[in-house]
Amino acid sequence: MFCRFRTRSPELRAKIDIIVYANIVLPMEIIPLGDSALIVRVREEFEDAPEETLEEVLRTFHRLRSAAIPGVTELAPAYTSIGVFFDPIALAKVSGTPDALFDWLAKRVREVVGAGRGRRVRSTRRNVRAVEIPVCYDPEFALDIERVAERAQISTSDVVDLHTAAEYRVSCIGFTPGFPFLSGMPKKLATPRRETPRKEIPTGSVGIGGAQTGIYPLRSPGGWNLIGRTPLKLFDPTKNSPALLQAGDRVRFRAITREEFEALT
Repeated sequence: MFCRFRTRSPELRAKIDIIVYANIVLPMEIIPLGDSALIVRVREEFEDAPEETLEEVLRTFHRLRSAAIPGVTELAPAYTSIGVFFDPIALAKVSGTPDALFDWLAKRVREVVGAGRGRRVRSTRRNVRAVEIPVCYDPEFALDIERVAERAQISTSDVVDLHTAAEYRVSCIGFTPGFPFLSGMPKKLATPRRETPRKEIPTGSVGIGGAQTGIYPLRSPGGWNLIGRTPLKLFDPTKNSPALLQAGDRVRFRAITREEFEALT
């Protein structure tokens, strides 16, 4: 899984196509990612218009998923792009062009994404899930909340109030399986990542990294500022959909007591 692609090699660039979404002209760039994937970038930047960019990415993702292009094994939406992963052997059989897999698949992607050219595309917001995440902001779990409060020049209780008052969008899933990168955090809470990452972050830890907040679904190293912990299981490989959250979901945090945390664990 991944969240952002930054391939910039000139020799890997494909031509940029023009796609029309809701009467807005947008450039679409398709470039290879190794020998079994390509990147479909629908926008260059995320920060300038995060909500609109996410909607564009999700529209493209849903269109590609509905097309079910033979040989494509996985689609992974990111901040400004979609990763299209494919089985080279299967794609070679389908395309009949084993020496030009990228060109064949890029053409199919352009056809699929451009199929709605000139039509107004229905917003994905109607199908967005709303998910509430209970979080215990107890000092034992909130190892860095004082750092966040000090930087924002507010109290730790204000940090909790601000963090739970906002509505977030899952921009993408990545870093570790099921890790949600959430946009929409109040700017006042933005805090740089720790200079020295921790070697081990407990499962369910809620953190702040720069202008985003997120949740560690698995025990792993990490450099985000920890402000709480959720008892919910964000990643379960035994389920058909292992990740609790998916790109586009709307998320709210609800503060719970330590007793409630223990009861939900």
